[in-house]
Amino acid sequence: MTNNIMTIDPTLIDWSRAQFALTAIYHWLFVPLTLGLAVVMAIMETIYYRTGKPFWKETSKFWQRLFGVNFAMGVATGIILEFEFGTNWSNYSWFVGDIFGAPLAIEGIVAFFMESTFVAVMFFGWEKVSHGFHLASTWLTGIGATLSAWWILVANSWMQYPVGCEFNPDTVRNEMTDFLSVALSPMAVNKFYHTVTSSWIVGAVFVCAVSSWYLLRGREKQLARQSIKVASIVGIVASLLAMHSGDSSAVKVAEVQPMKLAAMEALYDGGEGVDLTAVAAVNPFSQPDYAKGGEAPLRIAIPNGLSVLATHSLDGYVPGINDLLNGYVRPDGKRELSAEEKMERGRRAITALAEYRKLKAADANDKRLPELAAQLKKDMPYFGYGYIKDRAELVPYIPVNFYAFRIMVGVGTLLILFFLVIGHVAWRQDITVRRRWLWLWALLMLPLTYLASEAGWIVAELGRQPWAIQDMLPTMAAVSDISTSSVATTFFIFLILFTVLLIAEIRIMCRVIKNYKPEQLSDNKY
Repeated sequence: MTNNIMTIDPTLIDWSRAQFALTAIYHWLFVPLTLGLAVVMAIMETIYYRTGKPFWKETSKFWQRLFGVNFAMGVATGIILEFEFGTNWSNYSWFVGDIFGAPLAIEGIVAFFMESTFVAVMFFGWEKVSHGFHLASTWLTGIGATLSAWWILVANSWMQYPVGCEFNPDTVRNEMTDFLSVALSPMAVNKFYHTVTSSWIVGAVFVCAVSSWYLLRGREKQLARQSIKVASIVGIVASLLAMHSGDSSAVKVAEVQPMKLAAMEALYDGGEGVDLTAVAAVNPFSQPDYAKGGEAPLRIAIPNGLSVLATHSLDGYVPGINDLLNGYVRPDGKRELSAEEKMERGRRAITALAEYRKLKAADANDKRLPELAAQLKKDMPYFGYGYIKDRAELVPYIPVNFYAFRIMVGVGTLLILFFLVIGHVAWRQDITVRRRWLWLWALLMLPLTYLASEAGWIVAELGRQPWAIQDMLPTMAAVSDISTSSVATTFFIFLILFTVLLIAEIRIMCRVIKNYKPEQLSDNKY
């Protein structure tokens, strides 16, 4: 890895990143709806189990059909996503395979098989197993999907905050030393909490949107009304939980990924009592000249807001981009190194590793080996900086992070208002008559919610660039040494394939929704 990195074609890195981003974005169109619908349909079947009313059984089966279509598409894209670690990012897979592979293996062996087993009972066991066992299968399907998300997010969180590992110079790999530190890291807990609750929001909005379409068509009024009631409760609870988890995540990002936070805020110079930017005129097409300092033009900010968000203190210190590049003294008195100092220590680590490997190959008992190992261990926290040639590479693309963060927060705030309004109307009034404005609002919120969901992941992933693993391995050192043309070709193949899959899913779902005809129920009381 250390010898070949300088010969990697920069366009190969760009195409590999583009292909992985394409796969991840398409995959995330399916995952949140799976997690969200799992909760809604399980609640509805629970109501059927408790009341015995056939209406709730029929309603549960309807949403389960839509869940099934979406579930299948999510599995297809997810498998491709995991394979790309081996094909496009083989250096990364070699460097951290002992750690990164463990949660993914658990996800495949335990969680995926769990949800795959019980989803069959859920779909085909209505008349073959008891009501209680079927209800348990429905809940376990959702729990299995959630556990899958947990282990995948553990793997992703380790890339954001690598813990529980130690570098072995003999194998040139990071090896796991503490499984619980990896599985239960604060970053993993926060990311899981925020991701799952935001997925419940997607499911709730989807149910409200489909139900509102029925009301616009004057169809299935009882299904629509009762479904909106359930979805509005799920949505408002999930929105409040997502807001809380977002606050916790902001504190953790400020602690371990301060450059991401600075990019999200277009914060060039930090300090104490830093304001939170509400809006600003950040040029979306070019990286700002942050080195000049100051602030983005036409900035409107909330006084002390960023300090409160990042530190839970009105006068908390938040470093800006220039502070992080130039080095600064933290409030606890510890001095943070400048970018150049980190780059120098990273180069020393790479040199020490190469010398260690060379001596070890020549004479495993060479007396200089312990000294080199000690030097390497001292500089290893900055190993990834040794591949950085220019400090500007350490700054994520500010415009994308700035606007994606505001899309996520802005739509999230609107969702709270939406669920409060539609929930109030559904529970207190008759939502099935003369509510066209509200039905159209529900339909509009569906694409906006997906946009916010994708924007959140854009911030999470682009905000930590240039790192494949935070501070440890940049993307340029993680990529496979393969031909650029092969990656570019497969990018367009995947683009066509995923687009066809997405169109197919939308068409199938629309057909299920349009052609839905409820069974004739003997007891149609609500």
